[in-house]
Amino acid sequence: MSRRIGTLYAVGVGPGDPELLTLRAHRILREVPVLAFPKKMRSGESYALSIVEGLLPEPGPERLGLVFPMTRDPEKLRVQWEETAARVWEKLEQGLDVAFITEGHPYLYSTAIHLVRLIRRLHPEVKVEVVAGVSSPGGAAAHLDIPLADGDETVGIIPATEDREAMRRALEAHDAVVFLKVAKVLDPMIDLLEEMGLAERAVVVTKCGAPDEAVFRDVRALRGRELEYLTLMIVKKGDRR
Repeated sequence: MSRRIGTLYAVGVGPGDPELLTLRAHRILREVPVLAFPKKMRSGESYALSIVEGLLPEPGPERLGLVFPMTRDPEKLRVQWEETAARVWEKLEQGLDVAFITEGHPYLYSTAIHLVRLIRRLHPEVKVEVVAGVSSPGGAAAHLDIPLADGDETVGIIPATEDREAMRRALEAHDAVVFLKVAKVLDPMIDLLEEMGLAERAVVVTKCGAPDEAVFRDVRALRGRELEYLTLMIVKKGDRR
């Protein structure tokens, strides 16, 4: 009789409001014996866990906090990722199902993508199920009442970078653009929007739907401000509604 290997669930928990969790995600999180989540190295805090913690049963699943490397050093990345995968495999090998939660959608700029790839490469016998979540662009558009695209309009979802010309091309190419992780390049983005006459068409939101959410409709007032990592900007040309 072959031993049972646990299933790995990559579960999207939405942008911040627990009520945006899907019914399937809610069921899985209440049934799995192990809940894995990304956490900060120093504080041990986890934004994804904070979204779902109030929905978990008592005593609830075993918590497995995973630290993901914030570095570009390929060797450090390799070592940390292999260690992370080994911790997840340790549970799966025991026949325990593991749900790895991530804010937003697990297949949209998520650490879940890398974890799933690595587990599949190292342990192809593991069954993996991806549970869709409400993405931060979708959640923010609904929350801010900004239709992203209608009819033949196009929308771009772009990681904000210091490449000014790439950001300009994105704005020129689409009717609406969602810039993710915009906090680190906020001032250059504001300069570009003013240059293109789009500053009044932009809205910035931090931790959309969470209790400490912040919305900024005058982006020019954000010059010199330091915002949370989980900050995005929506730029919609023409009427927003």
